Amino acid sequence: MVNLSQPDLTQHPPRSVRVRLGGYAHLPRLLDKARAVIAGKGGEYHYNCPLDQRFFAFTKINPDEMLEAIKSGKSDTEMLAWVNEKAGKLHHEIKAWSDWLEQYGPGGPDGHEWLAGVVKSAAPKRDDIRSFAELLDLDDYVSYGGKG
Repeated sequence: MVNLSQPDLTQHPPRSVRVRLGGYAHLPRLLDKARAVIAGKGGEYHYNCPLDQRFFAFTKINPDEMLEAIKSGKSDTEMLAWVNEKAGKLHHEIKAWSDWLEQYGPGGPDGHEWLAGVVKSAAPKRDDIRSFAELLDLDDYVSYGGKG
C-alpha cells in the first residue's frame, strides 16, 4: 500500500506531473518527492529539481521555506492552502501555467536530440513523447518494471 504521507520512492514513483492539486500541475509530485526525501526514501528523485524550480518561479515560493512547511507534517490540503496563501495566484493564472507545464519540453535542437535519445533507450518504438511531463510519465513507468 502506498503511504502518501511518507512515500517510498524506491518502491514506487511519485504522482505524475499531470496530477493537479488546486489546479496546480506538478504540485502533488513535488510534495511526494519532498516527503520521500525527508523520510530518506527519495531514491533517484530530487527535491528542487529543474521542474520543481519552474513551480517555485511561478509561485515565487522559496523552496527551503516550502520544505520546512512540508516537514511540519501538513496534508496535501493544508499544503495547498499554504501555497495559495504564499502565491496569491488567481484560478485562471494557475490553469494557464499548469496547461503550459504539461506541454513544456526542450526548446531547441540539442534538447530535442537529448529527449529523443532518452526515449529511444526507454521505449525504442515510441515517437509520441514531446514534453517533459510525457517523458517523466514514461520514465516512471519503465523504471518500475513497465515496458515502454
